[in-house]
Amino acid sequence: MFKHENDKLGSIWEQEVQLPQFPQLEEDLRTDVLIIGGGLAGLLCAWNLTKAGVECTLIEQNRIMQGVSNKTTAKVTSQHGLIYGKLLHSLGREKARSYWQANEDGLKGLRELAAEADCEWETQNNYLYQTDGTQMLEEELAACERIGIPARWENALPLPFPVAGALCFSNQAQFHPLKFAAHISRGLRIYENTKALAFVGNCVQTPKGTITAEKIIVATHFPLLNKHGSYFLKLYQQRSYVIALENAQSVEGMYLDCSENGLSIRSAGHWLLLGGGGHRTGKQGMGWKLPENVAKHYFPEARIVARWATQDCMTLDAMPYIGQYSKSTPDLYVATGFQKWGMTTSMTAAILLTDLIQNKENPYASLFSPSRSMLHKQLLINGVESTVNLIRPTRPRCPHLGCALQWNPSEHSWDCPCHGSRFDRHGKLLDNPATDDLKDPPAD
Repeated sequence: MFKHENDKLGSIWEQEVQLPQFPQLEEDLRTDVLIIGGGLAGLLCAWNLTKAGVECTLIEQNRIMQGVSNKTTAKVTSQHGLIYGKLLHSLGREKARSYWQANEDGLKGLRELAAEADCEWETQNNYLYQTDGTQMLEEELAACERIGIPARWENALPLPFPVAGALCFSNQAQFHPLKFAAHISRGLRIYENTKALAFVGNCVQTPKGTITAEKIIVATHFPLLNKHGSYFLKLYQQRSYVIALENAQSVEGMYLDCSENGLSIRSAGHWLLLGGGGHRTGKQGMGWKLPENVAKHYFPEARIVARWATQDCMTLDAMPYIGQYSKSTPDLYVATGFQKWGMTTSMTAAILLTDLIQNKENPYASLFSPSRSMLHKQLLINGVESTVNLIRPTRPRCPHLGCALQWNPSEHSWDCPCHGSRFDRHGKLLDNPATDDLKDPPAD
């Protein structure tokens, strides 16, 4: 009989790993490169720069890998949903192929690094499937063939429910993100519990010391500087939900339904991970109900042992922003907007930023440039959402830019529909771009 009364709120990854601990910065410091943010993207930037012989320092306001990088399903793949048909239409064949090649390079870089780590790296096929009709998949396959991406059609999948068809990318991977992070973080110069309070030129003030750097990388999920880059217009955030099942049929491969709220499936050791129920942060959605309903129907003997939610930064054109923070900030860089594919794209970003920091040419620099055109339909949607919630006369208000917060009954949090900041019921900050707790938290 299906059970879920004993499940824990928190990812399975943190149940098994003791991450190395790092000190708090307690003095002034000089460094060639400062990296702000201790998620996977920040750690990989630090690792790649250190390997290249560049002096770098990473600061994290809490503990490393305790944000969204801890709440992933940890798929490493260049198949990012129905992306290649869109890119072929909007950018043309060569740029669409560059997007695929950049992510394949990221996958290759992770594979080589994972070979040195005990991180449960497994080469797997990645499948995009439909349960009702096949038109979207057929169009995506045609786009892949035109671009030159090796993809193949599958009529059936080893899942407990029928599919109409599937598109397969072979030689992709899955892994344990915290075990991987534990390996690469050892030997890096990292300061935890060290918050970036203010930027003054190339100096960053922290609670107990000022860091002076030649160059700075902001890898804080949602960029924390509002005065440059217009990221409050170029990004919005989405929630999605995951459950881990025990005593459920394991599956070979990784799977994603290409419908709007599609189901994500992969095995992780003796667990089966089901994800889905996504919605814009601050809006109502199915939450954990979607994966729970699937589990009850297709895995009736299983038991939910863990559940978690994650948050993804979504861009105007479905591609990340990696490069110079803005045209007016030549020594400031950013990596953000990974959509739902941050494991692969974190390495893609680290490779690109390491080249830019060293003034080396990189073939993907213009493709991912944060200063590329903002003229996309999503810009209007983001603007309308922000305007509506700025003028809504309700409290509490988000300290980021003043939008009205919405109560999230599934997660018992106050969420910002404008830019995705989140706070617990007592007003404590959960997710950025806000950097501080609510000053006047609502009463219980």
